[in-house]
Amino acid sequence: MKYYLIVGEASGDLHASRLMRSLKKEDPEAEFRFFGGDLMTAEGGTRVRHFKEIAYMGFIPVLLHLSTILDARKQCKEDILQWKPDVVILVDYAGFNLDIARFLRREQKVGRFSCRIFYYISPKIWAWKEGRIKNFKRDVDEMFCILPFEVPFFEKKHNYPVHYVGNPTANEVKEFLETYDGEEEEWESDKPIIALLAGSRMQEIKDNLPMMIRSTRHLADRYKLVLAGAPSISEDVYRGYLEGSDIQLVMNRTYPLLAHSVAALVTSGTATLETCCFNVPQVVLYKTPLPRVARFVWDNFFKVKYISLVNLIADREVVPEMMADRFTDDQIIAELDAILPGGAKREAMLEGYREVHKQLGDTVAPDNAARIISLTPNPSPTRRGE
Repeated sequence: MKYYLIVGEASGDLHASRLMRSLKKEDPEAEFRFFGGDLMTAEGGTRVRHFKEIAYMGFIPVLLHLSTILDARKQCKEDILQWKPDVVILVDYAGFNLDIARFLRREQKVGRFSCRIFYYISPKIWAWKEGRIKNFKRDVDEMFCILPFEVPFFEKKHNYPVHYVGNPTANEVKEFLETYDGEEEEWESDKPIIALLAGSRMQEIKDNLPMMIRSTRHLADRYKLVLAGAPSISEDVYRGYLEGSDIQLVMNRTYPLLAHSVAALVTSGTATLETCCFNVPQVVLYKTPLPRVARFVWDNFFKVKYISLVNLIADREVVPEMMADRFTDDQIIAELDAILPGGAKREAMLEGYREVHKQLGDTVAPDNAARIISLTPNPSPTRRGE
């Protein structure tokens, strides 16, 4: 069969590449075409556009690059119609992908083109934009969730059947640890390592990296400080921030870095769960404008209690979340010191990690999703919610 995949960021590229690998096991004749990255390209098929060209977050960055994003949407729709895939697989990235799903459903309803529409890795509508549930009911044939608490959200609250296939991040970390030989790395030293994971987008780095640098300065004599560079960001960007600091930059080596680290500062996102899967105690950072206002909005209008995946899965604060009015030098330094070896909060955090591992389970998410995708029949002219 012919599979068209669409991702919008580095984590999506990783998860989609593993799904492509699993699909090839289920369907030896699989052909791929995609909006994606280097990892997907390595699995074969044709890359139409790199996700770096459309990976923007926040109102201002999206507005500044709106013409590029709209051009990519137009190109994607035209390319799908021309290639005529049997399956379109959307990976997170809701703003872009839901527009594609709506377009494909309209094409199906008027009889111009039909394919199966799958969503692998649900967008976080349980945190914001819950009204998008109507789009999923109308436009998506099957939804694959990777977080246990998403199942009751969709099925009990919104009467929308979904598949929990396991968590790909947990699978990927486990697979890495089974094959990694701990070979000497470029950051090897006699000092224990603190990892800095500042995010994979420009805005995240701009917001969080300066604070990471300030809040680890007092530890440079006792610890090796290493910044994990994301593949979507140029080294020159990082070096502009690191000038004059003792922090070492390593590119595209996040998993090996975490395997060697004793603690981490992490920008909120998938990296918080990756760090948990490596059993590395962490402090989660997320800068907001107008901190006191942001705290009021969060406490009174958001539907979830936490920003990190670790805490959301555990349904309690396992890792400290330094956001809004807690995003200060003194508070971050205190929390980081408390999770270093011998720190007062370190063992409790590691115990909380064990709870999270248990909830995630050990099923292989891409294999489970690939089996369901390969067995799902062709769509009928009408779908639930129409």
